[in-house]
Amino acid sequence: IMHDDFDVEFSSRRFVCVDKGFEKGENVDVVVRPEDIIMTSAEEGMLRGIVRSSVFKGVHYELEVEESGRLWLLQNTKTAPIGSELGMIINPEDIHIMHKGDA
Repeated sequence: IMHDDFDVEFSSRRFVCVDKGFEKGENVDVVVRPEDIIMTSAEEGMLRGIVRSSVFKGVHYELEVEESGRLWLLQNTKTAPIGSELGMIINPEDIHIMHKGDA
């Protein structure tokens, strides 16, 4: 949900973003690239979740992290043990907002 210019809510949390021009209260699609999610300690994360899988892809690890019933895909040069809790940080410029239904 877009609350205002530069203010979006997803995963039950409000985030600062760099997008504007949406209607207040508009339902939007939010895209965050897996390589743009920063892994950190659970205490420091904007979001926190449990590592469900970690697969080495040759250059990076691809991790699935479950947060509030949602699976997040992360790509990182580091991994974390399956079952461990980690935090995720998403910078404003890495949050991409689109109108619902835009291709």
